[in-house]
Amino acid sequence: MRVLIAGLGSIGRRHLGNLRKVDSTAVPVVWRMRPGATDSPDDCQVVRSLAAALATRPDVALVTCPASLHVGVATDLALAGVHLLVEKPVSHHSDSVPELIEICRRDRVVLMVGYNFRFYPPLRALRDALLEGRIGRLLSLRAEVGQYLPDWRPSRDYRESTTARRDLGGGALLELSHEFDYIRWLAGEVTQVSAQVAKLSDLDIDVEDTVEMVCRFASGAVGSVHLDLTQRPGTRTCRLAGTNGALTWDRANHQVLLIRPDGAIETIYPGAPQPMVDMYQEELRHFLGAVRTNTAPLVTGDDGLRALLIAEAAARSSREGRTVTI
Repeated sequence: MRVLIAGLGSIGRRHLGNLRKVDSTAVPVVWRMRPGATDSPDDCQVVRSLAAALATRPDVALVTCPASLHVGVATDLALAGVHLLVEKPVSHHSDSVPELIEICRRDRVVLMVGYNFRFYPPLRALRDALLEGRIGRLLSLRAEVGQYLPDWRPSRDYRESTTARRDLGGGALLELSHEFDYIRWLAGEVTQVSAQVAKLSDLDIDVEDTVEMVCRFASGAVGSVHLDLTQRPGTRTCRLAGTNGALTWDRANHQVLLIRPDGAIETIYPGAPQPMVDMYQEELRHFLGAVRTNTAPLVTGDDGLRALLIAEAAARSSREGRTVTI
């Protein structure tokens, strides 16, 4: 299988390393988009243009360039029949995403969006317990993620990162949109959003660094989501409250707990040292399997669009000072 990696930032390099572990027979080609980039792998063919990329006749592509380029690159590749794993978010705005989805559907091109937390064992255990009715009917959900942006990649100036730049599709809403995907995966479709979105820190960025959102699910349950680029130390947690107890997940220890109404605690997932690494490899393995069998992936283009629509609804709610219906 010929695999094109379109963009070689941190996630592109992660996928390249995982590809070698997941499928040692795959032939990777790296498409460098950043002008003047010289830090390319020595053991891969490197191309510098769409025409050169297509000339390598890729079977699949991992679209790992900045979000503002995702749809344009993905559309060109889809029209050439190349199957796609597009990193999250699927785009920096939703306008052209439906067209990409339709092209892929029409031409039977597999389109997957890189919301890798669906492949994270603790979150899968959390969802299984919820769907099994371990806490009764879901009433509310609270998801939180925060990490100080300069700590994300200490070896690089944070001001040059995609996350820090609006023109590349950065900001907390899009860069931390994993939460928008996995709350849908857990609790169903989000129908209403009310949010405050702001830049509150002293970070030298031109995007929002703090989001506080309240949402309503189609089931009637309510949720709250907090995103930020400022917390030290970082955190990522989720709590589900139901009619018969609660479930909690904490990324710090990768543990999932069931809390019964009487206060008794049961460990649903005990934690493990490698789930963050494993989920990226499982995501890639799943995508390649979907391509080989031409079946729908776990995270479709429509899923990517729905997460993006939640982000856009939050921005609009904050801007207009009202609840937005999706």
